[in-house]
Amino acid sequence: MDPILAFTAPGWPEILFILLIILVLFGAKRLPELAKGLGQSINEFRKAREELDREVKKTAATLEAKEAPDKEPHKPA
Repeated sequence: MDPILAFTAPGWPEILFILLIILVLFGAKRLPELAKGLGQSINEFRKAREELDREVKKTAATLEAKEAPDKEPHKPA
């Protein structure tokens, strides 16, 4: 068996098996709560990532603005 194949994404049978195990462990009543919590976590992660991207772009723009006058060639008088 190729060791690289051991790290591929799971197929439908594996996903269904994992969902069945989750159903057995948590029960049908708690699944909507778990899905809601997972969705909220994903949204919070997405917001944090977007905020980080904005901060990085803002910092890069600030650095470029500070470096821009230094990059202009000096004109002889």
